[in-house]
Amino acid sequence: MNKSTLALAVALGAIAQQAGAAGFIEDSKATLGLRNFYINTDNRDDATKAAGAQNKSEEWGQAFDLRFISGYTQGTVGFGLDAIGLLGVRLDSGGGTNGATAASAGNAGSYGGTVFPSKSNGEAVDNYSSLGLTAKAKISQTELKLGTLQPKLPVIITNDGRLLPQTFQGGQITTNDIKDLTLVAGQIEKAKGRNSSNVENLSLAGANGRTAAGRDSNKFIYAGGDYKITKDLTAQYYYGNLDQFYKQHFLGLLHNWAIGPGVLKTDLRYFNSRADGANSNDANYFTTGDYGTNAAGANVTKGKVDNNLYSGLFLYSVAGHTFGGGYQVSNGNSDFPWLNQGDGSSAYLTTDSQIAKFARAGERTWQARYAYDFAKVGVPGLTAGVVYLRGDNIDTRGRVGVAQVQTNSNGANEWERDITVAYVVPEGTFKNVGVAWKNAMWRNDIAGQRNQDENRVIVSYSLPLL
Repeated sequence: MNKSTLALAVALGAIAQQAGAAGFIEDSKATLGLRNFYINTDNRDDATKAAGAQNKSEEWGQAFDLRFISGYTQGTVGFGLDAIGLLGVRLDSGGGTNGATAASAGNAGSYGGTVFPSKSNGEAVDNYSSLGLTAKAKISQTELKLGTLQPKLPVIITNDGRLLPQTFQGGQITTNDIKDLTLVAGQIEKAKGRNSSNVENLSLAGANGRTAAGRDSNKFIYAGGDYKITKDLTAQYYYGNLDQFYKQHFLGLLHNWAIGPGVLKTDLRYFNSRADGANSNDANYFTTGDYGTNAAGANVTKGKVDNNLYSGLFLYSVAGHTFGGGYQVSNGNSDFPWLNQGDGSSAYLTTDSQIAKFARAGERTWQARYAYDFAKVGVPGLTAGVVYLRGDNIDTRGRVGVAQVQTNSNGANEWERDITVAYVVPEGTFKNVGVAWKNAMWRNDIAGQRNQDENRVIVSYSLPLL
């Protein structure tokens, strides 16, 4: 039994002794979230296509997300227990369109399909599920959690872009005892992917392949805080360290400024990421990026973490309209690093979009945004938005064609256009039922990458139980 499991067991024992105490039940909440999720990805066929690569992936499923959040027992130290039960049911993933690859000699197969886990032959499973428990304790405004976590911080963020959300295993402490200051620290040991019911170790792009050479870690520590300088200005600092892979510092500044009839929101971010431990010298721990050529003149596709990323996003909201623009620069030999086990993940970037992330070595990205809330014209619950991003100056290496010939992509570019239309029923019998359509188009000339078109249709509903 590892330390986290033992600590969780002890905490659960203490909670069980006081579960009947006032506050634990009275302040508890339970909800059942329902999500019907359809995704269709058209992987355009071109010269980068590898042998056996699919032109299309398509899956459809129904999710059940049951959550229980307890109150706290009475006393100086209050104890509580949260639980999350997840179930995904396959509605359609036939005809070999789930996007998974089968296991074979020397190939462990893919982590799963676009939405569902896959069997060894590449077929999607009929359903998958998991249960997560979180023991918690609270003193004043300081809270400790052990077990299943879903952090949303600059250095670690949970992905919820498919049927079921990603979860992590570990411990976290949060305190708000100092006015206007929120401090957070924690350690993560495992992750459960959005298309999996199993937990796995942690890794990053380049080292996360499902082969004997792939490397991972069971220790990611993080700490930091948000300080509200004024009611409209917040400063942030966070640190993250994936043991044997990278160390990362983050600085952020958020500001709201009332200008005329609207509000201008400014979001400034800076990441400094460097190698840690084996990533400095062991090729099995290397990440992706642009590392030039070796002594034999061959292109080098991987190396140690070395990245500085700067970004600024500006949004002006007025009378239901939101206009926005931003710019991001990714400097250094490596791509921007984040926790990435290879089965779907999120990074805290203003450019983390429906398909691409726009954070490759050397990449410079500008973006334009527009969104409108139709409540201003008498249709509450209806919103729509469009985002366009274009990145250039990408320096990377990749393998292209059926023969997988290694090719340079110095000065490459990519662009993506995302459209979202969403409606949440505001009242009546179907109140809170949500329907959303997300359409994305991605084009690029990066070695080893294929152009994509993608559609997602999501119907959701949250039912309070307690």
